[in-house]
Amino acid sequence: MTDPTPFDALRSTQLAAELTDEQCRVLAGLVTLRDLKQDEVLAAEGAVDNHLYVILRGTLGVIKNAGTDQMVTINTLTQGDFVGEMGFMDGSVLYASKVALGDTRVLGLEREKLESLLHSHPEIVRAITEQASRYLHISTDYYHEPQVALGELISEIAPVGGR
Repeated sequence: MTDPTPFDALRSTQLAAELTDEQCRVLAGLVTLRDLKQDEVLAAEGAVDNHLYVILRGTLGVIKNAGTDQMVTINTLTQGDFVGEMGFMDGSVLYASKVALGDTRVLGLEREKLESLLHSHPEIVRAITEQASRYLHISTDYYHEPQVALGELISEIAPVGGR
């Protein structure tokens, strides 16, 4: 089996869901494909990474204090998941490392490369930023809802200000 072209890899992701084939061809010229081995770090905690990644195959761990005895796996991401959408959108420092948990392949898009299309292909920039924003909302809700439920449970067990 041969590896997919950047166009085919991009077309297979949710990132390109709203793009025409012509738009996808333009964007495919800007993406990179990267293969990672077990325990290889895609993006390190404390760094700034301006890439949006999509997992094409394999698994990434979102790991706090990677490589130390205080290591904690916060989340596990698999095929189709977006990675790094917050840093891609706003350049924020990474809270945790993204580490391969076995052979993994990702598609990467650097923010500056996407921004190079602002004048020539603004519809591509809009579509990609909307997809990244949607995914960011989904992942935020994923973490927020259990926190709200836990807070409600705690308030039932030990109400604030009384018995």
